[in-house]
Amino acid sequence: MLLRLARSRLRDYARPVGVVVVLQILQILGTLLLPTFGAAIIDEGVVRGDADRITELGTIMVAVAVAQIAAALAATALGARTSSAMGRDLRSALFRRVLDFSEREVGRFGTASLLTRTVNDVQQVQNLARSGFGVVVSAPLMCVGAVVLALQQDVPLALLLVLLVVVVGGAFGLLLARMGTLYGRMQLTLDRLGRLLREVITGVRVVRSFVRDEHERERFARTNDEFLDVSQRVGRLIATMLPLILVLMNVFTVALMWIGAQRIDSGSMQIGALGAFLFYMSLILMSVVMVAFVFLQVPRARVGAGRILEVLDTEPGVAAPEHPTPADGPRGAVELRGAEFRHPGAEQAVLHDVDLAVHPGERVAVLGSTGSGKTTLLNLVLRLIDPTAGEVRVGGTDARRLDPAELAATVGFVPQKPYLFAGTVASNLRFGRPDATDDDLWEALAVAQADDFVRGMPGGLDAEVAQGGTTVSGGQRQRLCIARTLLRRPDVYLFDDCFSALDQATDAALRAALEPWTAGATVITVTQRVAAARHADRVVVLDAGRVVADGTHEDALRDSATYREIAHSQLTEEDSDHELAGRR
Repeated sequence: MLLRLARSRLRDYARPVGVVVVLQILQILGTLLLPTFGAAIIDEGVVRGDADRITELGTIMVAVAVAQIAAALAATALGARTSSAMGRDLRSALFRRVLDFSEREVGRFGTASLLTRTVNDVQQVQNLARSGFGVVVSAPLMCVGAVVLALQQDVPLALLLVLLVVVVGGAFGLLLARMGTLYGRMQLTLDRLGRLLREVITGVRVVRSFVRDEHERERFARTNDEFLDVSQRVGRLIATMLPLILVLMNVFTVALMWIGAQRIDSGSMQIGALGAFLFYMSLILMSVVMVAFVFLQVPRARVGAGRILEVLDTEPGVAAPEHPTPADGPRGAVELRGAEFRHPGAEQAVLHDVDLAVHPGERVAVLGSTGSGKTTLLNLVLRLIDPTAGEVRVGGTDARRLDPAELAATVGFVPQKPYLFAGTVASNLRFGRPDATDDDLWEALAVAQADDFVRGMPGGLDAEVAQGGTTVSGGQRQRLCIARTLLRRPDVYLFDDCFSALDQATDAALRAALEPWTAGATVITVTQRVAAARHADRVVVLDAGRVVADGTHEDALRDSATYREIAHSQLTEEDSDHELAGRR
């Protein structure tokens, strides 16, 4: 997973990665040459008392050291820049993919998990790339180069260094294998922590109203303790690495000095060569340590890469057509032909064989009991989901063949749960139409019965709005969201029970103002209020996902028991008797 992600994402950075590799090679060559020159200074200069040779070799060493430092700095800077760019691209790719997801895919992963994957998992991969750029080439070259140069100095001592590489590599391999499993558990626990925190923050009023504070604290504490336990186990493994390195270094240093002293005493090796060997051993240990600390990040980055690819490899359930077809019928016409929608694995469909045609200029009210499929019907028109049978036509063309931009420009939607973004009133309204003037904003606010309270806010259109619109009331949020959709002037308006938080007077004034604004457009309103439905051109009643009535208010009262029950529960006794008398 990790290699696949690296190959796909570093392809665009082949040139800077190549430059980093060249710089690392130059850096390692300089590092390996320094002990060789040091040994030559001792054997050819100090032992022989040749000051000129010492000066000559010392000057070369200074030049090599300067070149090595310059190459190391350049490689580090370029590697950091490339890894940061790769992280940026990964976050952008995840963000674009999530925007293409339907509700099904978002629900499958979960909001908290998608946030963790986009931020934390990408950061783990980016950190590994940043560290790896400085180690992936330099450490192996340093280790191999040190062994090769050591073989040129003395073969028996060089074999001791080879044994050191094998022992250290094997020990670290065992530690890293154990860490892989622990890092996987750590990321899953981190997902749960994010989900719990999000739930509590979002539903804090519910938690407090039911006095469940202690329960939520215990639930969070259990997950937090689990995360602590896994983190401590990983920490203990990491903590064993440094003592292990020190022990091995001291053991092999003693062995190297003991064997080296014997060979010097027998005349098989010179003193300068022993000094070079000690330096080579430190280079080997340093390279192994560098690789080890980079590979400490590999298990967590590998888990993160798998989770990232899981999102990127998931095809959206509602995909844009490769060859879009423009609408070829009346603008604003909406038609459902035998439409059915069934969740994956569900025994029963949410909507069954729905046939419904709404013509431009019509105002249709959709009513039904909870769970009857009202919002699902609107989601089909919006193409947030695709029908599992039948088709949905907008402007005479199957919505699945329309360009998403054309469909979005044709259909305006006000959701059941209004949502405002962090910013200002103006920025939220212009989310629907970026080129709108202030006069356009005030006009839409006036129709939505929101201009009065916006004028009273500090700054008016420039008043600050918190994320989710928590700085305004529920009714104000609904009216701002309605104004945002009105500003676009689409051909089809979908109102999903978005007048529920309004008082009757504001509701009546808003509906009266909407009539001239939406004249000629198709208006489909999901509502639970019979008082609102009775003024629509048509009333469509859904029951258990089926259309059980489609006609005027009077027709629905006559033909639908569901509608009569809703009407009886809402109308006054006098209105109810009048309605029933009229039906008889």
